[in-house]
Amino acid sequence: MPELSLLAWIALAVGAVMIGLSKAALPGAGTIAVVLFAAALPAKQSTGTILLLLIVGDALALLLYRRHANVRALLRLIPTVIAGILAGTLFLAFSSDEGVRRTIGILLLIVIGVTLWRRRARADADAVPGAAAAGFYGVMGGFTTMVANAAGPVMSMYFLASRLPVQVFLGTAAWFFAAVNVAKVPFSLSLGLITVPGLLIDLILVPAVVLGALVGRRIAAVISQRLFEHLVIALTILGAVYLLI
Repeated sequence: MPELSLLAWIALAVGAVMIGLSKAALPGAGTIAVVLFAAALPAKQSTGTILLLLIVGDALALLLYRRHANVRALLRLIPTVIAGILAGTLFLAFSSDEGVRRTIGILLLIVIGVTLWRRRARADADAVPGAAAAGFYGVMGGFTTMVANAAGPVMSMYFLASRLPVQVFLGTAAWFFAAVNVAKVPFSLSLGLITVPGLLIDLILVPAVVLGALVGRRIAAVISQRLFEHLVIALTILGAVYLLI
């Protein structure tokens, strides 16, 4: 078992609850989980450790929202997400922990800015973003998910730009991340990001992910669309700023 301080275990436990919450109700909360894991573990090690918990969260989200996905919004992302994952794998092979954190923070702020600009410029639009916009989100999503499991905020901005209702938003995100996170496992193994100590940490934290998902399910049933969108944006900005400082 890895030797971690009590404070580190608390951070990991809270992060695991945030993973469940992000999958079942508030996607932006996933950034908080990434930050907490990176604070408790070395940045690269945290990437592999959190990945398997994210897959557990994906499975729970599919149980809850699998019937609500917007297939069109998903299919157009596939080529660019793959390109982003390959670019992220190459970046990880040569980058430092500090470089990983700062790069992700900068990218998240760029994505937030683009999304808010698009929403203001196309206030009356309610269709899925065009091919160019979908390509931008896809590449950023693939890159950030491979580098730091931080695609939650990026893809939240894409689904937000697509003006998806809460249940459809969560269902679409569930299918997207279930596929992407499973696809990342071979790359993470090849880079040595998934380790035996990390697996032991994951086994202990799985109940916390389940707890977060159960709480998130109750929140999603009552939250308004406007409040949901505002919380997604606020949590994304908070996570991006923390990664930068």
